[in-house]
Amino acid sequence: MENKEKTIGLWFDMWLKKQDLGIADIFTNDAVYIESWGPKYKGTDKIKHWFTEWNTRGNVLAWDIKQFFHKGNQTIVEWYFKNTMNDGKVEAFDGVSIIEWTVYGKIRFLKEFGCNINNYDPYQNSLNPQFRDEETMWF
Repeated sequence: MENKEKTIGLWFDMWLKKQDLGIADIFTNDAVYIESWGPKYKGTDKIKHWFTEWNTRGNVLAWDIKQFFHKGNQTIVEWYFKNTMNDGKVEAFDGVSIIEWTVYGKIRFLKEFGCNINNYDPYQNSLNPQFRDEETMWF
């Protein structure tokens, strides 16, 4: 478990530092990575390309691990993420990643899920829901 948590922490640190500190060391050659809003990357070459290209357009400000759950060859990690893009757009949300590991401790599959952090009770003032008039988050 400790090695898995260190590997995930390294992946998050890479984004904070904007440096590839060993993508090929933590993902299998045929790894699949699915972002919460749809993009899917297959293989370390695509994952590296996405990492490098994305970091030309934005900066990760925070990627904080809240907790881990381990079961067999799977890990679930809950986290908070915040970034700013070069156009000034700032995004912040809670998320969960489901990770599958090889017997050698490499990530072969990772799928992210996002959750809006701006929560509210739509029934606070009425028995009928009153939803905020705002754009739905992309995830």
